[in-house]
Amino acid sequence: MTRKSEAPSGLVIVDKPGGLTSHGVVARTRRLAGTRRVGHAGTLDPMATGVLILGVEKATRLLGHLALTEKEYVATIRLGQTTVTDDAEGEVTATVSAAGVTREAVDAGIAALTGPIEQVPSKVSAIKVNGVRSYTRVREGEEFELAARPVTVSSFTVQDMRRVADVADTPEAVEAVDLDVTVVCSSGTYIRALARDLGAGLGVGGHLTALRRTRVGPYGLADARTLEELEESFEVMPIERAADAAFPRWDADADQARLLANGVRIKVPALADGPTAVFGPDGRFLALIEEHQGQARIVAVFGQ
Repeated sequence: MTRKSEAPSGLVIVDKPGGLTSHGVVARTRRLAGTRRVGHAGTLDPMATGVLILGVEKATRLLGHLALTEKEYVATIRLGQTTVTDDAEGEVTATVSAAGVTREAVDAGIAALTGPIEQVPSKVSAIKVNGVRSYTRVREGEEFELAARPVTVSSFTVQDMRRVADVADTPEAVEAVDLDVTVVCSSGTYIRALARDLGAGLGVGGHLTALRRTRVGPYGLADARTLEELEESFEVMPIERAADAAFPRWDADADQARLLANGVRIKVPALADGPTAVFGPDGRFLALIEEHQGQARIVAVFGQ
């Protein structure tokens, strides 16, 4: 296993296994990197697998901006059963036969959950309510409601629809429907909540039985490595490559680079909305900036 005396700054794209928390992945990566400065750009539930973005050393300062990027998932939704967690890890609270659910009804339900929507997050989430995590309040038996939040579901597509018999331990057979779907959505969208709301709209309830994140911004499964692969050879995606892939790029000359490195606001050309990655003439990643009235507003400096 490769070891370096000083941890390099960059991203590690992990293909998270099921059954492990995102914090567990961070802990293992800290050991492999030989540094405590490791963070993640948005968690995955223990049941979920797929792309988890980690930052090492200076790249931890990129994570807050990467967390806001578009995400893509493949998932399986079971219609006909409701659970306390809106996924397969929670206790089933209701079972209703989905035998009468048609593809046309499913498509209509999905259409209503596509585009800009107001979504109520799952109660078993990390959202804080008066300083206390929502999932903690659920465990303590507290009754409360979460406010809806605006999210955007750019694409919600059914890949397969299957009938599933005998899903409940009852004298009469109860039929469920499993949907394999792909979802492209904004940061902050809960796929569990999409499953819950689709089932509720169809009158039979629903929950998530499988979830795999296939992309975060520009980083997909092709960039990801398993923990076993990282154990064999630990490498990071250099911070220059990571920033170039994730943000619009502006190349500064030597004078501009020197001024930006010292926190000076300089004139810049018209830039795209949101952060822009600034690179010096030597190709070094210097800073994230945003344009404000023709000048660079420095979001974070990396070139020191």
